[in-house]
Amino acid sequence: MKEVKVGQARIVFIKGDITKQTTDAIVNAANSSLMGGGGVDGAIHRAGGPQILSECKEIVRKQGRLPTGQAVITSGGKLPAKFVIHTVGPIYGKNADCRKLSVELRSCYIESLRLAAERKVTSISFPSISTGAYRYPLIAAAAIAVAAVKDFLQGESSIKEVYFVLFNDQTYNSYVNAA
Repeated sequence: MKEVKVGQARIVFIKGDITKQTTDAIVNAANSSLMGGGGVDGAIHRAGGPQILSECKEIVRKQGRLPTGQAVITSGGKLPAKFVIHTVGPIYGKNADCRKLSVELRSCYIESLRLAAERKVTSISFPSISTGAYRYPLIAAAAIAVAAVKDFLQGESSIKEVYFVLFNDQTYNSYVNAA
């Protein structure tokens, strides 16, 4: 475990399972349909139970698919976290517009934190967004994520603890090095 202080808040890096986190909110690296999927998205939907999917369906019914870089919030269902914030990261591919993708990835973190702060959340856990099936290069993604969170925490907010819950040594080390 590694920790970094930013103003009145702290950023903590741990290896673990985001579905087991007891922070007020956890962030789901969702797809635009919000219907669950593979990776962390599937794990959160399985652990949280049908209430999360039901709330996601209602959001999609009202506003359509969630655009890349945006975020929405649901209850935590059966999870220890009170809320799940769903955000859609960019898909990385050859011929990618790296500047556009980095702006979209940064937006995932900023919009998730903004939604959490609106709900007076004091602690939030993030996975490594877009670095699995969406193939965003890990070192670049870690740098964007850590910088976005640090920038957000410079302002006034209810958020006092941000956890990066990372699933393997390579991902953990990339985030710690980015910090």
